[in-house]
Amino acid sequence: MTVEEYNTTVDLYADNLYRFILKNIKDTEKARDIVQDTYEKMWLKVSDVESTNAKSYMFTTAYRTMIDRIRRDKKQGAMTEADLYSLNHSRQYSDLKEILNDALTKLPEIQRSVILLRDYEGYNYAEIGEITGLKEPQVKVYIFRARTFLKNYIGAMENVV
Repeated sequence: MTVEEYNTTVDLYADNLYRFILKNIKDTEKARDIVQDTYEKMWLKVSDVESTNAKSYMFTTAYRTMIDRIRRDKKQGAMTEADLYSLNHSRQYSDLKEILNDALTKLPEIQRSVILLRDYEGYNYAEIGEITGLKEPQVKVYIFRARTFLKNYIGAMENVV
């Protein structure tokens, strides 16, 4: 890949990559760091990466970097975390996006990742398997389970509105 192709790739996919990471970890600073690390790793291997595979390489690298960051953070823990939703006294929601985001946070890490890659980013099952390192049938199972959980969690639209 040439420097021009690298710059084009960064311009084309920076927003999608950031959005994918942010949806998974819900921390803007960590998401920015992960995206920056991804571009740094890609820059170090710019001569090895084909321009046709750059998008897949970026998402795979970002996903693995995110997983490493999550595992590291679980070991360290945060001293000042507070669950703002538990402090809320009203259980009536009027924002469907908030309900969906809340439901997504309740999913296991792998299910959240595959559902975001499939439904938010538009990847097919094979591409998701390549990014996450899963086999295609596993991807389908995780997506099915995530969608079933989301359907049961959100319930009927009459209950939400």
